[in-house]
Amino acid sequence: MPRSIAAFARATSAAVLSVAALSSCRAFSEAMTSHVDVVATAGSQELSAKRLGTLLGDSRLPVDHDVVRQVAGVWVDYQLLGMAAVADDSLNQPATVDSALWVMMANMRAKKWFDELGKTWVGADSLKYPAEYASGQYLAARHILLSPPRGDTTPAKVDSVRRKAVALRAQATPANFADLAQKNSQDPGSARRGGDLGVFQKGQMVAPFEQALLALKPGQISQPVHTQFGWHIIYRPTYDEVKAQISRAAGAQVTQKAESLYIAKVDSSIQFKMAPGGTPLVRAVGKDRELHVNDRSPIATYSGGGVFTAARLAKWLTMFPPGAGAQLNAAADSQIPLMVRGIVRNEVIIRQADSAKVTLDTSETNSLRHGYETVITNAWTQLGIDPRALADSSKVPAQREAIASAHIESYLDKLMKMSVRYVNIPGPVDVALRVKYEGKINDAGVDRAFALASQIRKKSDSSSAASRPPSAVPLPGEPPSPGARPATPAKPPSGPPPGTDTKP
Repeated sequence: MPRSIAAFARATSAAVLSVAALSSCRAFSEAMTSHVDVVATAGSQELSAKRLGTLLGDSRLPVDHDVVRQVAGVWVDYQLLGMAAVADDSLNQPATVDSALWVMMANMRAKKWFDELGKTWVGADSLKYPAEYASGQYLAARHILLSPPRGDTTPAKVDSVRRKAVALRAQATPANFADLAQKNSQDPGSARRGGDLGVFQKGQMVAPFEQALLALKPGQISQPVHTQFGWHIIYRPTYDEVKAQISRAAGAQVTQKAESLYIAKVDSSIQFKMAPGGTPLVRAVGKDRELHVNDRSPIATYSGGGVFTAARLAKWLTMFPPGAGAQLNAAADSQIPLMVRGIVRNEVIIRQADSAKVTLDTSETNSLRHGYETVITNAWTQLGIDPRALADSSKVPAQREAIASAHIESYLDKLMKMSVRYVNIPGPVDVALRVKYEGKINDAGVDRAFALASQIRKKSDSSSAASRPPSAVPLPGEPPSPGARPATPAKPPSGPPPGTDTKP
């Protein structure tokens, strides 16, 4: 471009034409390059490719496209949060909150629906629990463990511990067993609970312990039993003492089995089918969720005329952990339909919950909203952009925005150096921010920042390699340094290696 400008200037005698040509050429140049020089925007703020490339190249983070995009996303979230702080906007308007928390609220309704179904699943089998406990299908125990000092397994010491166990057994009764365990047992985990080992199934304890336990009737105490851990005094509780634990353990198994059957039934009824182009569309949503929040393109269809769209996936992705989009892009084509089918199944179950009139009560809704608001206020504090402090700093909104942005840029610098903690912005808050405030990531800018970061990292790695002293033993993947002399073989030491036991 400069050569063409010079040629044009030499051919044109009028200075005004030279200036006009230069100005128009600059405008053209800026129009052609601005899209690669900016990685992301948030309101009036811009993140340049040069800044992000330098930050990433000088950091200890891996240099790849996904990391560049994730860091850019963090910058956008933080800057949008700064804009909300400048406006003293807690994003807590009912419509905003309910929209942001939709997935969480839907999942809570589905859980309550499962809980209602679970009452019928568990209730049918609960009458069997006493007999199952008596037969040993479910086991429970308290114990007192006495062990010899670590490493001292001489017959005299083992017998000394046994005699102590025999004396302690003579004192033990069902009434005082828990107290004796707290005072004497050398199993610290269970001693705090009066020797309680909870409820378990056959095969979970060492054989001598389990055999002694099964030989007891509920309510009986064993004589001292020897295992590799020491001497045990075992108490087998009565059913009444552990019925709550039995109910939970057995109920969990019944529920798990019933839930599996229920889910299998749902799966067989939804007639799930990926739409043409559904798999690449899933990857596109994973790459840039914000671009698809209103995208009604079909990803899959299911029974009853149901259509799972890109917009629905974008909404569900707010519940996924950071980096889920990158995982979608890396997933095999065969895995993506399974993931989509799982989300469609959730939507069907949520519809069943809605049909059953399952709702959240006021306390549940308020708890969700309170947690959402707490995340926002905590993030403001951690980033140093508390609305009250910003209001005190200036009465002019533009100045407050500049101050907030400067705080965020400083925090990002420290974050990339790992000198401050990452402030996570959960999906629901991210949704609310991007609905009310404008922010976006530019793919061309991401590519440019990645290229710059790669150059910086390569140069840094080369400098580090050059500064290392010559060595005859190269690092993995590196050739020996030029001119390095072979090391003289060391003379093997005489005698056994350190720490070797020479006794037969």
